[in-house]
Amino acid sequence: MLFKGRVIFKRYVPKKYKRFGIKPYKLCDSKGYTYNMTVHLHKDRKHATPSMTATHAAVTGLGARIEHVGHKVYMDNFVSSPALFDDLHTKTINCCRTVRPNRKGMLKNFGHTMKLKSGDLKIKLKGNLRAIVWKDKQNVNILTNMHSPPLEGNFCDEEGKAVKPPIIQDYIDTWDTWTNLTT
Repeated sequence: MLFKGRVIFKRYVPKKYKRFGIKPYKLCDSKGYTYNMTVHLHKDRKHATPSMTATHAAVTGLGARIEHVGHKVYMDNFVSSPALFDDLHTKTINCCRTVRPNRKGMLKNFGHTMKLKSGDLKIKLKGNLRAIVWKDKQNVNILTNMHSPPLEGNFCDEEGKAVKPPIIQDYIDTWDTWTNLTT
């Protein structure tokens, strides 16, 4: 959120249009109503442990109200990691989101090291976690524990243009719904 006042937890993100502001973590429903919220306090280690990052602790704290209900959570790639997805799955919270391929704990040979043609889809499985790479113009890396693994292969139409697989389309539809609610 854009903020120009003086607080000690104001963030500076040089690649964003609104470079200075406050970074909130919010747990919202599909209509945009906020269930729970906290503010990013930069390296807040109060709730973190040596095996759990500060962002992992923040997401776990936000999700405490929806544990063991079976909700589906779509999150930002800033916080998504295999350890977080495994932790939330033990609490019956299903997750889906893009992930950075160089994230700590990611599966070996995943992401930007894979040489794919437009429309190609590759899957790596680890327990209940599915890491999916789909190539459109760039590689799209998705981590999920709520979708069944799609078939690997090439998803192109007759003209050679990449066609979105169902898991990618589900992710995009959910993200579009959320961004329309916040603008």
